[in-house]
Amino acid sequence: MVLGVFFGSRSCEHDVSIVTALQAIQNIDMKHTVVPVYIDRTGAWWTGDGLLNVASYSGPMNEAYEVTRVIPAPVGACQLGLYKYPLRGFLFKQRPLVTIDVVLPAFHGVNGEDGSVQGMLELYNVPYACPGIAGSAVGMDKIIMKTFFQGAGMPVLPYCWFTRGDWDANREAMIASVENTLRYPVFVKPANLGSSIGISKAQDRQGLIEAVEIAKAYDRKILVEQGLSELDEVNCAAVGYGDDVTVSLCEQPVSWEEFLTFDEKYLRGSKGVKGMQSLRRKIPAPISTQMTQRVAKMTADVFKRLDMKGVIRVDYMIDRTDGNLYINEVNTIPGSLAFYLFEPMGISYRQLLDRMIDAALKAHADKQLNNFSYDSQILSKLADGGGLKGGKLGAKNGGKLG
Repeated sequence: MVLGVFFGSRSCEHDVSIVTALQAIQNIDMKHTVVPVYIDRTGAWWTGDGLLNVASYSGPMNEAYEVTRVIPAPVGACQLGLYKYPLRGFLFKQRPLVTIDVVLPAFHGVNGEDGSVQGMLELYNVPYACPGIAGSAVGMDKIIMKTFFQGAGMPVLPYCWFTRGDWDANREAMIASVENTLRYPVFVKPANLGSSIGISKAQDRQGLIEAVEIAKAYDRKILVEQGLSELDEVNCAAVGYGDDVTVSLCEQPVSWEEFLTFDEKYLRGSKGVKGMQSLRRKIPAPISTQMTQRVAKMTADVFKRLDMKGVIRVDYMIDRTDGNLYINEVNTIPGSLAFYLFEPMGISYRQLLDRMIDAALKAHADKQLNNFSYDSQILSKLADGGGLKGGKLGAKNGGKLG
């Protein structure tokens, strides 16, 4: 089986995606033929062994790094072909460089984690080892995500939101809306970003203004969320498909600051391609058995309600002052694929990846059971001269375009 590992793309989390992909490639079982597929910051697609070298990403990608620029297109019933760019002649006259049977997406952020690439793979009918279009889209947009959590009866912190246009047109009204709804401190976040990029904590009105100015540079939608003065962060992952879901241990990240910045997540104390596993954390999280069970149940509930597959990680906050639990967000392609949460359970990174691939194949087989055709007889009636009301087809021209 040929496994394509997709990563990169036009996202602020582009570099984190590279780390996740290279980690995964290093741990994939040798029974699979692995093909790295990189989407650069301009949106161009590349493949080749040069992508396995971190130094290849030090500048703009080009063929000097032992890579080939390609174009993805479907091959047969459920395979993806990578064709050399530029195409010579018509697509069907050119043989693909390689044919991929299943895709492991390792994207982070927009143009990859958000359902965009998943949509392409659905159209091409190619199996892929991450949540589908709906779950990916909901998981990417923090505002839509919180609306979903509320509708599902899950506890979320108070919040409000507005657009960049709202802020620029009437800043004072937006400030008043925040201050009438929430109390300081608050967290200000771009709606469609992760890895703590663009997130700031505001202690007062001036801090709010500065935080919004940062956030609106990354997204047109800004979320302002109630901050907690004393909190514990707890994360929990899940892997599988359908009713076959395994929930991980809980972790408690140990931050050097009041919240985990991008540098703390991916740079502090790390050497080489390490990523999230270099972060200081407590596994299992030092929380009560009752709270652990509640987090695990809610994580499985999120997985099933959003019809997820592959690996997700759900992040929670516990208010130390009253013990209340709040669900913060779901990461549909978590950094390092959250393998560190499964290893203490005896599930190795390689086994986790195998589970993700199995989930992709099961979901794809499930999809093939659907009926994608229906004999409506609409076209046959048009061909017999029935006409098309309000359109250009009609009996007077024999049903031809006119």
